[in-house]
Amino acid sequence: MVVNVISYFLLVTGAFFVITGTMGVIRLPDFYTRLHAASLVETLGCILIVTGLIIQAGLSLISVKLLLVIGLILFTSPVATHALAKAATHGGVMPEVDE
Repeated sequence: MVVNVISYFLLVTGAFFVITGTMGVIRLPDFYTRLHAASLVETLGCILIVTGLIIQAGLSLISVKLLLVIGLILFTSPVATHALAKAATHGGVMPEVDE
């Protein structure tokens, strides 16, 4: 019972962060702020969701595979975000500045 409650809490919290990030991508004004919102919230939401799945799976080979997925997310998401921002900078995309 406690395992299910903790797991469902993590799954729902992760889904909340992913949905919040989606709203940020839709509502924020320029590419860089959208990229920032998407990368941070996507990483946190995915980690929470996968952690909830690990708790549901228990101690098994599936949990080890899910831990590897978390490791890949932690390494690839920031690198992909940096690559996108660097490509946008080289492409001449400038951030909007309020004056």
